[in-house]
Amino acid sequence: MSSLTAAITRKLPASTTPVVFAFYMSAIMAVLMCLIITGANQGVSAHYLEDVFNAYKIAMPSAFICVMAVRPLVGYLVQKTVQTKA
Repeated sequence: MSSLTAAITRKLPASTTPVVFAFYMSAIMAVLMCLIITGANQGVSAHYLEDVFNAYKIAMPSAFICVMAVRPLVGYLVQKTVQTKA
């Protein structure tokens, strides 16, 4: 197996799942929200993507911290509202 193939197939341990989930969720949601809110507030102009990127630099870390902070509460609420198999 080449070193490139080994690097591609290497995965993080299962114990990192909550943090990796929060990272991907916050990254995707932050970019979508920045695209929508920047377009709604300023319209789509020549500087649209630059403005989105500037907003994203603040939104992504903020979203990641927020997802990590509310994760236990969301887990609790889901547990209380979703019926599990008996």
